[in-house]
Amino acid sequence: MPIEDDASIQLILKTSRTIALVGASENPNRDSNRIMQFLMDRGYDVHPVNPQYENVLGRKCFPDLASVPVKIDIVDVFRNPEAVPAIVDEAIAVKAKALWLQFGVVHPEAARKAEKNGLPVIMDRCIAVDHRRLI
Repeated sequence: MPIEDDASIQLILKTSRTIALVGASENPNRDSNRIMQFLMDRGYDVHPVNPQYENVLGRKCFPDLASVPVKIDIVDVFRNPEAVPAIVDEAIAVKAKALWLQFGVVHPEAARKAEKNGLPVIMDRCIAVDHRRLI
């Protein structure tokens, strides 16, 4: 079951420093761009992941999670639900600490696989909304 209780979400936000933002965009009108800036402004080390770009918000953009050169605490996903199973496989492979699926990104089967592999899942929630509310 995806995590829904405030205490667990708050703990993940407080103990995480490095976020891989999958589906990052250069477009300032996209939620992924605004939320990436929000997270960076709050001191998180955010690594954009999108094979379409070289840089997003002045940060080197990586084609996939395996290319991110640091340990990932949270994989924050801004992709269509059908992309989630492959992202879960990547997150498991790089030993990420948590998987965060943004509003509208729902894939119960992939979430179960992540959880079976020790990856806590927050699903269909906005990391910025929860951060503003809990931190």
